Amino acid sequence: MNTSKIYDVLCIGNYTKDTIISPAGVTYVDGGAVNYAAHAAVRLGAKVAVVTNLAREDVRVVEKFTQSGIDCVPTYTPHSTCMQLEYPTNNPDIRNLSVTDTAGSITASEVEGLQAKSAVIGSSLRGEVGLDVIHALREKNMLVAVDVQGYVRVLRERDLKYEPWDEMAETLAHVDILKADAVEAEYLTGETDIYKAALAFTAMGPKEIVLTHKDGVLVSAGGNFFNRQFYPQNVGGRSGRGDTCVGTYVSMRLTKSPAEASIWAAAVTSLKMENQGPFNRSLAEVEALIRSKYNGSVY
Repeated sequence: MNTSKIYDVLCIGNYTKDTIISPAGVTYVDGGAVNYAAHAAVRLGAKVAVVTNLAREDVRVVEKFTQSGIDCVPTYTPHSTCMQLEYPTNNPDIRNLSVTDTAGSITASEVEGLQAKSAVIGSSLRGEVGLDVIHALREKNMLVAVDVQGYVRVLRERDLKYEPWDEMAETLAHVDILKADAVEAEYLTGETDIYKAALAFTAMGPKEIVLTHKDGVLVSAGGNFFNRQFYPQNVGGRSGRGDTCVGTYVSMRLTKSPAEASIWAAAVTSLKMENQGPFNRSLAEVEALIRSKYNGSVY
């Protein structure tokens, strides 16, 4: 790892070994928010690094990062985080999650020595990435994006349950971009309307909100809303939808406006949902989808 290198995007969170159960059947996938976010960002030309915990038996994940041009700072733990994701219907917002093993917590020392323009914190459950890491990133003047899924989900025995997030106000005061899905947004804000939920989050400190829902992604930034529809041919790869979306948004946001970055996020996520595993399509395919579905413009 070259500690003098300045990355565009630093992805922080644990790899997850996923069992996905859906109406289409049962599949096994290398998952984790960092996995989906990092691969999306590097496909778009960003310089990307990943900080993650996993079992040494899953070193293939680190090798895949390296082969894709992503630098990885792994901490090897006795177990990887093993998750089961059950989708009883074709609505990606409705799912049941359970965890049999975890790879533990990522600490501030693991990001020490790393420099980046932005950081995307994508954890799976509370306690995986704490406020100490966010403070360390802020001290480095990084643009900090946080997915609330890793803070509202609490592991109780094997089940992941939504529970009140007592540190929400304290944490979000240090966050630039907040990512949530419609279910998490309603739970944390009490608002069923995604526009009202986005405004409620903005009042807590984050300047920009990336809120995924079953039909697309709503971005709230600078007093404006951008609601971009998803156009997947199928949703066989729905797992990792939000992680791909925020990874794309943040990487594009470094050089583009919220309006432009939201279009890229919607287009990349649309294509990702067609296949399980991290985003692996070409830039040309993304640009073609933008031209055909998002007002014909490639920014």
